[in-house]
Amino acid sequence: MTATALQLPLPLREQAALRDGWLDRRITDLLPGFMDEAGIDLWLVVGREYHEDPVLMTMLPATWLSARRRTVLLLHRTADGVAPLAVSRYPVGSFASVWDPAQDRPGDSHERAQWAAVRRAVDRIAPRVVGIDVSPTFAHADGLAHTDHELLLAELGPWAERVVPAEQLAVRWLETRLPEEIAAQHTMNALVHATIDEAFSPAVITPGSTTALDVAWWIRQRFHDLGVDPWFQPTVDVQRPGLPGPTEHAVVEAGDLLHCDVGLRTLGLTTDTQRNAYVLRAGETAPPAGLAAAHVVGNRMQDLVTAAMLPGRTGDEVLAAARAVAGAEGIDGDVYSHPVGVHGHGAGPAIGMWDAQDGVPGAGSARLHTDTTWALELCVRVPVPEWGGHVVRMALEQGIALTAEGVSYLDGRQTVLMTL
Repeated sequence: MTATALQLPLPLREQAALRDGWLDRRITDLLPGFMDEAGIDLWLVVGREYHEDPVLMTMLPATWLSARRRTVLLLHRTADGVAPLAVSRYPVGSFASVWDPAQDRPGDSHERAQWAAVRRAVDRIAPRVVGIDVSPTFAHADGLAHTDHELLLAELGPWAERVVPAEQLAVRWLETRLPEEIAAQHTMNALVHATIDEAFSPAVITPGSTTALDVAWWIRQRFHDLGVDPWFQPTVDVQRPGLPGPTEHAVVEAGDLLHCDVGLRTLGLTTDTQRNAYVLRAGETAPPAGLAAAHVVGNRMQDLVTAAMLPGRTGDEVLAAARAVAGAEGIDGDVYSHPVGVHGHGAGPAIGMWDAQDGVPGAGSARLHTDTTWALELCVRVPVPEWGGHVVRMALEQGIALTAEGVSYLDGRQTVLMTL
């Protein structure tokens, strides 16, 4: 699928068919390699209705908006690939049911019968290593609830000795994108960019009347009207001389620097974007040169981070490399980039956090892989001569894809300040 083949928003029925097709391909094409990397030949993913493992939600049919009762999935690495199996009272998409009610013991409760069915399936598979979703580092890979954890280990009996955390497997599953998914994220970013273009225009903003909060709610409403969801409340803030810093609680005035932070969710994927605009004063045809130059510095910081994003490096190594060159060039800035895919703040390496510029314990030691998508998020601080040396915080965030060909921007990046 090319980036232009997908038109958003899709009707819900088409979305479901697309997502279910992706799921089948991910299990067939991606999961065997991930299980081999992790050394796990049976992956148990367990969740209950309204208390779902984050991984479980990515494996359910698109028509399932939650688990049903307790849903137990067994991903078995076979010589031919991965066999997706389910122990559930309800059919789970393309997962083959391995719960035969005829084998239930008379008098057993639903719960007891289900756990017994799990044990029978594990006995038949006789796995060497069983992976479960527990992790001290990634919340996305820590979805096995305490109660289910205890019940599962008790039911597994001697197989419990072969249980290991599936953190690496869960992260690889969540962070890796099919080419079709990357193409969809390209189109999703285009939709975000178009929405921001409209939000930062005279069609929405009347200087002296419109507030930054008005614009944020306009974006939220626009997403709703388009049939896509935000994954966080959009924010819009203002900077100008005399204000102590960016503020969301101001009326937009001519001469202001506007900034937004926006993310949408559709097709089971997310985006995360920040862009900047200048409100022209009467007689102006371009932003002050100092503001335009500050944005160029932000673009340079983006270049330094993407140049350091080499597969196999850890997030902390990318952060250190980018910041070292930035320091040598006299750039004052912070880097806090993160994977973005199924989740907005996705599973995978953290390249800094706004309050952790020397490395991120745990997540910063994870290594970069190809076929992943990211929010390239950072800021620079630059004094603006036309504003009496007032320091602006130029914050940028743009979706990117890291593939075997290198880093590419999803629907391009902002290289000049927008004006209105």
